[in-house]
Amino acid sequence: MIEQQQLFQEVKSRLVRQNIPVSEQEPLAGHTSFRIGGPAALFASPETEEQLCQALAIAAETGVRRYLLGNGSNVLFADEGFAGLVIHTGKALGQVKAEGEMVEAQAGAGLQQVCRAARDAGLAGLEFAYGIPGSVGGAVYMNAGAYGGEMKDVLAEVVCADEKGQLHTMPAHWLELGYRTSCLERNGWCLVRARLRLHPGDKEAISAAMEDYMGRRRDKQPLDKPSAGSAFKRPVGAFASALIDQCGLKGYRVGGAAISEKHAGFIVNLGGASCADVLAVAEDVSRIVKEKTGFVLEKEIRVVR
Repeated sequence: MIEQQQLFQEVKSRLVRQNIPVSEQEPLAGHTSFRIGGPAALFASPETEEQLCQALAIAAETGVRRYLLGNGSNVLFADEGFAGLVIHTGKALGQVKAEGEMVEAQAGAGLQQVCRAARDAGLAGLEFAYGIPGSVGGAVYMNAGAYGGEMKDVLAEVVCADEKGQLHTMPAHWLELGYRTSCLERNGWCLVRARLRLHPGDKEAISAAMEDYMGRRRDKQPLDKPSAGSAFKRPVGAFASALIDQCGLKGYRVGGAAISEKHAGFIVNLGGASCADVLAVAEDVSRIVKEKTGFVLEKEIRVVR
């Protein structure tokens, strides 16, 4: 424990020397849409791409355990927190610009912000993402999608930092984007910027499509309660929410966590839910669905312990 504390102090000192904002014992519940999670030993908030690369280099050189966090809309942190360095790509890394038929966005930009920038530039193709609560970094990391569209459909090129903080410009196919996955999960690299290739469209039509998708979300999803979006991946040949509903599990509850009464694909925080509560609901529901239907449900939520 003493050695670990010494490591954390060394990492903090190096971050401070690079003028990278850093705090100790930062409550992670305040940085996730689930509103769940204990403290991070260290929480760094780089304000520039250079600082982001420096933070990654410091983590690599010291060997400290680290986790990259965007909007926290698909993350469930452990109740005891994270014994390491959380690097937050927040609003400071949220620049978006449109040029020609391309939109370039930094990792910390919210998807809704990017969608609005595309609309304002008269560029269509990203409407499906309006209302997805994640950041560009998280959306690329897991190939976010909705209503028949995915990030892989519009992604042209990315700038990523490797584990040592060195920048690389790569074509979209390098990411090996699949259903809610990319190679970033496996190689530990960090998205810094993404370039999206869209196409000219009518601003009013784009706006109408965006509002239609947002309206569908409001009607069908429990946006009034903390959650991490869809709790389970779609199994081949079925839909997770339909299977859960079929098994009569809407409202199934453990502690402060429950299957949403409004949409069975969501696990919601009814108030005071713990990580353990959410995992218990997910495990119980997965077991019951398998017993009754034969389908295996895999969590879409990223659990970080």
